[in-house]
Parts: sequence; structure tokens; C-alpha cells
Amino acid sequence: MKIDFLKGHGTENDFVVLIDTDNALDLSQEQVALLCDRRAGIGGDGLLRVTTQDGHWFMDYRNADGSIAEMCGNGIRVFSHVLVAEGLEKSSEFDVATRAGLKHIKVLSADAEHAEVQVDMGSVEVTGVSTAQMAGRDFAGIGVDVGNPHLAAVIPGLTKESLAEMDFEQPVFDSEFFPEAVNVEILTELTDGAVHMRVWERGVGETRSCGTGTVASARAALADAGIEDGEVVVNVPGGAVHVALHDDNAIMTGPSRIVARGRASF
Repeated sequence: MKIDFLKGHGTENDFVVLIDTDNALDLSQEQVALLCDRRAGIGGDGLLRVTTQDGHWFMDYRNADGSIAEMCGNGIRVFSHVLVAEGLEKSSEFDVATRAGLKHIKVLSADAEHAEVQVDMGSVEVTGVSTAQMAGRDFAGIGVDVGNPHLAAVIPGLTKESLAEMDFEQPVFDSEFFPEAVNVEILTELTDGAVHMRVWERGVGETRSCGTGTVASARAALADAGIEDGEVVVNVPGGAVHVALHDDNAIMTGPSRIVARGRASF
């Protein structure tokens, strides 16, 4: 099977992108995993299939292991960039349907390689307090629903240097609290409007960034600081994302880059 693809990333959270406007592709979990394999395939943290549903663009997002995911914040920026860069969408403002609902997009700037994209992420719900363990260390955080589940833990006294040096491995979490598994973020306390964060994504492992994770981290950082609404710059290993939270609604702004276009055989 031969298939045309694009490769893109949002703050180094990278994706294989397939344009399927006719909704003709029916990829198995194994085929998605092969395309995302960094040795046997193209390589990526996930796969974005560009198609339509009920009159809207639809982002069919799959994790690197081929499993289905509800939403991806970095992925929807890359998805939207591809729509504009490939001439599929003529407007700079449009809606994209996801498994977590309809998201309103503003493409602030875009060319064939670079874009800056703003996404109305919708409602952000704090679901409670939970705990997890990683590399022999216990920590507590808040559950945050951003259309997909997160556990965001602010660690008192953690510096960006000590965060970078932390052993990061598969976390052990409360499966009753998170029956669909969970994305886990570890972050520093809010300082001068910014935090530093690392993330373990379900179905993938540690990634350089997670868009919905930056939103969950911003909510956790503000709550930890006793602030209801505000704006947070979330620094991740792959760059930085700006998150504005007001009345439990989140607006995320960040970059997208298309790095390759080609044809794959698998």
C-alpha cells in the first residue's frame, strides 16, 4: 500500500498526517502503529487523518500505538496548519470536529512550513484529586478533563533543572479514578506567569510536548497558586505554549511546523 503523507510537529510533539477528504482510508491499529514507528515507519507520537464529518473538518487522531484518542492540542494546531497550507481551507477561522467536540480555530499566521495557531479548547473540568507513582516517587495532583483525562501534579520546590533530571517512566495511577488511563504531567510552581512541565502520554510514553497537557498544567498551576483565572506560559522540552483560562474555558496558542511531505509504502 502506498500513501501520501505530511510530517509535522507542535512544540516537537510530532505527527504523521494523512489527507483523506473522501473518507476512504480504513487503517487498522497495527497499520497506524507501523506508520508511527520511528524505525520501521515514518515515525511520530501519533497520526492525524484529515477528513470530514457532518459538514465539518474532522480530526481523526490516533496515538502512536494505534489506539484512538479523544483530543490532541498540539495535533489540532498541526491539523489546522495543514488545512491552510495545502489549500483545503481558505479561511483563517473555522471549526474542527474532534471526538471531544467542536473546536474553533484561528490561524494567526501560516505558510508552507510554519504557523501560529489559536485553539478554543472549550471547557476545562477539574475532576478531583488523585495520586500516582513514578520511578519510586509518590506525588499528588488534580484530575483535569480537557476532552481527555489528565493528572497534573505541581511539585513544591521543583526547579526546571531538577525537573529535567527526573527519571521519567510509566506511571502507576489509580485505575478506578482514571478507567480510560491518563496523561500525567509533572510541573513546577507558577513563577512570573510561567511553569515548566514534562508529560507521559497514554499510548505513547514521554513526549516533548502535549497540548491538552499544557491546558491541564495551566489549570493546576493556577489552582496551586490560589488563582481562579489567568494566563500561563507552559514551557515544555519542545518549546512553549500560551494558555488563557477564563470561566473554566481555555484558549491555547502555539506554533506548528510542517517538516516533510512524501509517499510511504507499507
